[in-house]
Amino acid sequence: MTFLASRPHPRPDAVIVGVPYDATASFRSGARAGPAAVRWASQSIETYSPVLEADLEQIAVTDAGDLDVDGLEPDRMVEAVADHVGSVGPGVLPVVLGGEHTLTLGAVLALARRHPDLVVVQVDAHTDLRDTYDGKRIGHATVMRRVVEVVGPGALVQLGVRAGSREEWVLARTLAHSGPTLDVPPDLWAELARRPVYVSVDIDAVDPADAPGTGNPEPEGVAARDLLRFVRRLGGLSVVGLDVVEVSPGYDPSGRTAVLAATVIREALLALRRPDRR
Repeated sequence: MTFLASRPHPRPDAVIVGVPYDATASFRSGARAGPAAVRWASQSIETYSPVLEADLEQIAVTDAGDLDVDGLEPDRMVEAVADHVGSVGPGVLPVVLGGEHTLTLGAVLALARRHPDLVVVQVDAHTDLRDTYDGKRIGHATVMRRVVEVVGPGALVQLGVRAGSREEWVLARTLAHSGPTLDVPPDLWAELARRPVYVSVDIDAVDPADAPGTGNPEPEGVAARDLLRFVRRLGGLSVVGLDVVEVSPGYDPSGRTAVLAATVIREALLALRRPDRR
């Protein structure tokens, strides 16, 4: 099954790839089933967005399937993601479906080589800034610490964060921004508008009432409607890559977490690649 309205195209506007991986999950595993669940859920939503007044049928979206990452160590999985994202041509938006958050490091490594002034916007309940976790330097709890080593602390913006260790919060205060809401200060938004941006959406940023299907749910999260409003604003930025991670369908029999993730991807694709923006 492929994502809603995707089809083979010689010159796509966006390429979707799944990374079914959760080897470093620390509480509830199951995010490896996320890419399949999001593709399945996408069949339940319309291609047309009445808010953006645009339709996925108007843009060329190709679904490249899943990377073969079964059994890989985390560093090798990151390399596989970096190789794939790096192979996506300039001007084509790579969209990565998780899978655990560790995959973001691979995408950032690839895009930072192409865009030395890359900024990363992380939408997440957790800071993910530990230096090591469970004896590992590469994992879902350390991914943004490794990202900081690639882009620098002034190029990481954290939104929706409300959980982390004491040491992580110390480091978070050195970042460009770290806060519990999706509000971006106007001067920071203006700076983002001048630079290439990678956006990583961990679905656990959303309150568990709206998105229970994730491995590490945290109360007092952002509302689903606010996440969608934020994603629609991305049309004002130069977004060069996007991921949606940590959907664990086994913990949500209703399927609403996967439906939300699919809708986030639809709205992001339309905001970033709608015909009137090209």
